[in-house]
Amino acid sequence: MRHAVKGRKLARTSAHRLALRRNLVQSLIEHGEIRTTIIKAKEFRAFAEKLIQLAIDGGLAARQQAIALLNDRAIIPAEHRAEYERMTDIERERAMESRSGRRYRSTRTTPRAKWTVESVIHRLFAHWGPMMKRRNETRGSSGGYTRIIKLSERRLSDGTQMCLFQFVGENDAKRPRLERKTERKRRASVKYSLYAGKPVQRRGSRRPAKAKAAEAPTAGE
Repeated sequence: MRHAVKGRKLARTSAHRLALRRNLVQSLIEHGEIRTTIIKAKEFRAFAEKLIQLAIDGGLAARQQAIALLNDRAIIPAEHRAEYERMTDIERERAMESRSGRRYRSTRTTPRAKWTVESVIHRLFAHWGPMMKRRNETRGSSGGYTRIIKLSERRLSDGTQMCLFQFVGENDAKRPRLERKTERKRRASVKYSLYAGKPVQRRGSRRPAKAKAAEAPTAGE
């Protein structure tokens, strides 16, 4: 029996699964949304939400904890990617350094480099953390920083359901609840009433009222 074993294995070893979680969430922080399988998105959603909560805190202890959980990697700006590919190793090292000598901490340029890269941790605490904090203050509640949108397409290799895994926007409103029940909920309520021994509310005929009135015989007939 698998007692006290939480989460999905994803057909990977523990080290491979940990690396997959870090890489997937790092890409999510860099781009704001990624396309992945719905199983991976559901599995790593809680990890991404925890990192956003640390970024909202914004303290030194929270930053150190995020680095321990996520590690750090460079984000090369899109406008400098072609230039980065043509750089030598020495020029790349200069682009990886900031004025303070720490790698991947800020985008301030050094005297020896025209531009420097940004880090995943820096973007998490400088961009996503303040944005989600303002969102919480506007809504008056916390949580719900990510969303999963199912896609109609499936992966060619094994037919797995694909989805968009993305952060919510700062001004995104909550989805309104439907006033009428969907077909799925109606069938579930009928099934529950049937097994519970309660009277089942049958739905009326789908035929429009005009058609029924036309078929009804008149008084002269």
